Amino acid sequence: MLSDELKTQIHLAYRASLEAKQHKPRVGQRQMIGAIARTLGNIKQDSEGNRLDEKHVAVVEAGTGTGKTLSYCLAAIPIAKARGLKLIISTATVALQEQILHKELPNLLAHTELSFKYTLAKGRGRYLCLNNLESFLSSEDQGMEDMFAGLFEQHLQADDVNTVLYQEMDVALSKGEWDGDKDNWEGLIRDQDWRRLTTDHQQCTNRNCANYSACPFFKARAEIEVADVIVANHDLVLADLSLGGGAILTPPKETIYVFDEGHHLPDKAISHFRHEVRLQQSITWLRQLEKNLVNLKQELTDAVSLTGQLLLKIPQQIQSIVNFIQYAQQGLAPYIQGLGLDQENNHHRFEFGVIPDELRQLAYSLQTSYQKLFNNIESIQDECKKTKQNEGMGITSETAETWQPILGVILGRLEQCVELWRLYSTVDDQNFPPNARWLMVIGQGMEQDVELGGSPILAANTLRQQLWDKCFGAVVTSATLTALNQFHRFNMRSGVPRESEYLRVLSPFDFQNNGLLVVPNMEHEPNRVDQHTAEIVAYLNKNVHTDKGSLVLFSSRRQMEDVAKSLSAGLQEILLTQGEQSKRVILDSHRAKIDEGKGSLLFGLASFAEGVDLPGKYLTSVYIAKIPFAVPDDPVEATLAEWIQKRGGNPFMEITIPDASLRLVQATGRLLRSEKDSGEIHILDKRLKTKRYGQQLIDSLPPYRML
Repeated sequence: MLSDELKTQIHLAYRASLEAKQHKPRVGQRQMIGAIARTLGNIKQDSEGNRLDEKHVAVVEAGTGTGKTLSYCLAAIPIAKARGLKLIISTATVALQEQILHKELPNLLAHTELSFKYTLAKGRGRYLCLNNLESFLSSEDQGMEDMFAGLFEQHLQADDVNTVLYQEMDVALSKGEWDGDKDNWEGLIRDQDWRRLTTDHQQCTNRNCANYSACPFFKARAEIEVADVIVANHDLVLADLSLGGGAILTPPKETIYVFDEGHHLPDKAISHFRHEVRLQQSITWLRQLEKNLVNLKQELTDAVSLTGQLLLKIPQQIQSIVNFIQYAQQGLAPYIQGLGLDQENNHHRFEFGVIPDELRQLAYSLQTSYQKLFNNIESIQDECKKTKQNEGMGITSETAETWQPILGVILGRLEQCVELWRLYSTVDDQNFPPNARWLMVIGQGMEQDVELGGSPILAANTLRQQLWDKCFGAVVTSATLTALNQFHRFNMRSGVPRESEYLRVLSPFDFQNNGLLVVPNMEHEPNRVDQHTAEIVAYLNKNVHTDKGSLVLFSSRRQMEDVAKSLSAGLQEILLTQGEQSKRVILDSHRAKIDEGKGSLLFGLASFAEGVDLPGKYLTSVYIAKIPFAVPDDPVEATLAEWIQKRGGNPFMEITIPDASLRLVQATGRLLRSEKDSGEIHILDKRLKTKRYGQQLIDSLPPYRML
């Protein structure tokens, strides 16, 4: 039960926070704090502290302006501390992460009696690997890089090593002017220059590394151990869970998670289990691997050591894999020809994810063969680790230190291959949604290759097993968790326990008086692309104010570009189109124009329909070109629709309309960003008036005044 002491602590902190900001209590905010506090405070535990039931997740849709960050922090921080648990706050965007780190949490510490330590958690990829930096400042190891350039596609040729930058970094580290965090480096860093300096869990030697005590990543990791609140992102949390939990962050059973922008979580999870493999590229890579591992064999001090014996097996293992891939190529060639695939029509999705038996049998052989090679190389890497502990045989510590990260890269790639072929060799359980499987023809002529891909169509089962079942407690929140005013879409995709607490908190904004929704009488539906585009041009020319801030959202890049080049000269003068510069630069230019008293017209695609915050005068009109239906060519979504139809459902009503509803709510949400904002939303799609689902979509929007 939530104790009276905790209730009082949360209440006093809320009151102090409001007084500091000179805000009045908000009904929705109090509802949200109460729901989260009840859920987390009432979790039952056994004598050893383990959770006993599944009433441990709160799912809260909090409308814009609710103040959801303050709500979950006030409710979750005291409870996590009282129970001796870590609180991980996970976001989908850097902008929100920075807001929590640099504004919300410092304000709580400054204005309330709450006491806690917090830190930012990032993956290894954001931190410099000191071993890699040293290797690129060594001429001898630059030669090693050149030797392996053909094996690792992410590496560049040795003559392109940015030695000047690396020397600057080395000096900054030695003087204590830089901590090895990419985000804290003052200058610009090209992606290819940074990739050379990072590592991952396969390459990292952890405590066996000579630079362990000075490692930027493990220094940051030490802060996690003493922090009460850890700010992370969805990708990092999912990466940690895929490693079993506790590898990067804290173990799930010792953690309360808050997933802000939680509507992204299911799609992020699916992307972690999506795999693609190119057949001919795999053969080339394996041949290069075999060639380069000869160098390791030549460096052995004892050819009959365990490492030497393991290396002897590799050529035969690689040849076995190559043979199976070639069989697959030969078998797929007439199949692809029969499908009529070419450069224009280069995709084929296997219905219900069911592949030909011959390919499935080959996939099993490939998965088994790749797993043997993986195990073999992992054993060699283990020998390298033992060498550093003076236990290995046949290999010097210098050779082990050089080769261990290289073997880590190899293992990372082999792991991807094992997972793809495992997915292709598995017969899906009919009691669960199938996996999507597809093939793609890449290139042409002698350069042609076949790419095979696979992915779960829903992350629900995976999230339930790896997250919801394991964590002590969790909160999922966002301004858009419902679709068509129901949580069904999120439940189906996320797998949250049915016993979870669900709450919709309405926005405090006065939508009725401050927002006007206009659905004009368009003559053509969007499927008449040319005519609809011409109508959009005419409508914008007539209605856009050239002295104000406006945003036009498109579902098609081609239509956006066609409209942009057909606008009147007056509108083209104030036009800023997504893709011409970075998103940040475009938004900064837009704000600068408005600050100068000029008008600005933004053209954007899906990424501008979410996360763009232009309050007040910066945005007074939003135009939406058409209902944002998903493009129907994604193999994962297509297989999901197929599965729903097979079960007697209606994919259009169960997937397409709810997805469009969610996107439409996000898009219209760009207009009112504070209680004082006002403006107009124009949706240039007649289907909102003529189709039966049109009213459903309108009813799912906030209660704007309609014209």
